[in-house]
Amino acid sequence: MPLSTTGVLSPRGKHVLVTGASSGLGRSCALYLARTGFHVFAGVRKPSDGEELAAEAGAGSLTPVRLDVTDEASVTGALKEVAVATGDDGLWALVNNAGIAVSAPLECVTPERMRHQLDTNVVGQLTVTRACLPLLRRTRGRIVNVTSGLGSVAVPFLGAYAAAQFAKEAMSDVLRRELRPFGIDVSVVQPGAIMTPIWGKLSHGARAALDELPERVVDLYRVPFNRFLHHNEQQARNSPTSPEDFARTVVRALTAESPRTRYRVGKDARTVSVLKRVLPDRALDRHLRPITE
Repeated sequence: MPLSTTGVLSPRGKHVLVTGASSGLGRSCALYLARTGFHVFAGVRKPSDGEELAAEAGAGSLTPVRLDVTDEASVTGALKEVAVATGDDGLWALVNNAGIAVSAPLECVTPERMRHQLDTNVVGQLTVTRACLPLLRRTRGRIVNVTSGLGSVAVPFLGAYAAAQFAKEAMSDVLRRELRPFGIDVSVVQPGAIMTPIWGKLSHGARAALDELPERVVDLYRVPFNRFLHHNEQQARNSPTSPEDFARTVVRALTAESPRTRYRVGKDARTVSVLKRVLPDRALDRHLRPITE
């Protein structure tokens, strides 16, 4: 694969599929990749979102595809479109970004909500990955799995989301080892707090989850949980890390001659990783205790 004068792989002529591109980090990533020189297939669930993305990207650098990662038929249909459009070029990379965040005390997470969390962030990602592999083998390409700092430390009131991120981290490790013989590199990108629409969705979904449960259970958690939601949103608003920082990191993972296995975006994501490595479990529990008190 030819190198540019900067010592990294050129994006020119390379096709990338980004899931969850309708909003938030996925949208920013898809547009940034298109500006960088990749041709982007942007996975969206609504045609109107795809039309807006294509218009903003301009010059045919982005092609929207209807893609719901929780619907296998939708995934199959989207990858048929990608295969036809890429032809002999194949697919250079898959960015598994689509995901949701279920926030509630685990005692308040219903089986239905837990299944939805895992189906979207874990099962759906594997479904898309499996569908992309024939095209990625053709290019000896890349997979970038987007997790978060919660892929290494499980924070109270985000247990369902952390469980999905831990699972996605494990899946990434296994894929990296299994796909190495085919020349396919797998990297994880772990963004910290970044202000995107997900925080409003998280708070809305969290309060809806509590509304489904008996008051005697909800009352046990209501005060610290609402304090946690407020703190979480404020942390995101005050974060110096931007969606562009995240997108630039994805580009590094896609263009590095020898990509790293993990990229952490933002000081908070790096701090969490260090705390996990250096603190015993009980000490980490004490560090996180203010969240629940």
